[in-house]
Amino acid sequence: MNKPIKDSLGRPLRDLRISVIDRCNFRCQYCMPAEIFDDSFQFLPKSELLSYEEIVRVSQIFADLGVKKLRLTGGEPLLRKDLPILIAALVNIEGIEDIGLTTNGVYLKKHAEKLMMAGLQRVNVSLDSLDDELFKQMNGRGIGIEPVICGIRAAKEAGLGVKVNMVVKKGTNESQILPMTRFCKEEGITLRFIEFMDVGHTNGWQLKNVITKMELLEMLQTEFDLEPVEEEYYGEVAKRFRHKGTNTEVGFITSVSESFCSSCTRARLSANGSLYTCLFNGKGHDLKSVLRSDMTDEDLTELILSLWNDRDDRYSDERAAGTLKGQEKIEMSFIGG
Repeated sequence: MNKPIKDSLGRPLRDLRISVIDRCNFRCQYCMPAEIFDDSFQFLPKSELLSYEEIVRVSQIFADLGVKKLRLTGGEPLLRKDLPILIAALVNIEGIEDIGLTTNGVYLKKHAEKLMMAGLQRVNVSLDSLDDELFKQMNGRGIGIEPVICGIRAAKEAGLGVKVNMVVKKGTNESQILPMTRFCKEEGITLRFIEFMDVGHTNGWQLKNVITKMELLEMLQTEFDLEPVEEEYYGEVAKRFRHKGTNTEVGFITSVSESFCSSCTRARLSANGSLYTCLFNGKGHDLKSVLRSDMTDEDLTELILSLWNDRDDRYSDERAAGTLKGQEKIEMSFIGG
């Protein structure tokens, strides 16, 4: 097909985020709190995960429908065995222009070179504190920051683009806002501040715990000279700024304070093959059964086309307007960021 399709609100399909595994070696409170995801929690068996062949097949169909960017997520995607094999196959799909990966960075030192050689272009590393003790508390596993910092530097040395994502929660890690900005500026790394979001039902989200983009920007401007950067493309999520005199950026993901539903171009594929048309919508559409049936690529294309054409999700808009109705949600660890 190779032509853009649009949903019921006129938004094109451009990005596909693919969760390759639902497991993680961290237990961050805003994503996978340890009291719920404990040793007795039942993660997906291997047979329920999409195979690499199935991921490539569905990615090809999404590319034919206009997707240009793929992002591999989890859980922690580097826990999935032989991930470079998948990346090498995805790189060969006509129409895909960008492949990235979101990771907590612990295993990047081991895998960065192989990932780059396979064709990965960039990594987004989640890092919420530079204070070792606070970081150990936040990740719920007592893991210090050293392996993450080593992973970031290994990714840079391998030639991968690197961004750092920091989820900011009031009362938890606001003390790290300025230190993280200093670190990323010194390293020449793009930093993304992410407003604490009400994804899923387990992270105890309350609006009072959100530090907004405007509050963050006010803090940063006490020390840093920042200038706004123009949007690069339709559907760009981050509100971007740059340290004056450099190419190093600071961005803000403002899904709470400044909704970007009106230009959202992202679909999400869970580790067990369900398609989600919004990060906040727990109603998934089972593609795994279709992939494992005798349905043709043409049939699968028509199914995805119809699901996107019917899409009317605008959760953050409705939250801001106070018109939200109770709806099922999906956990961040299952669907990816």
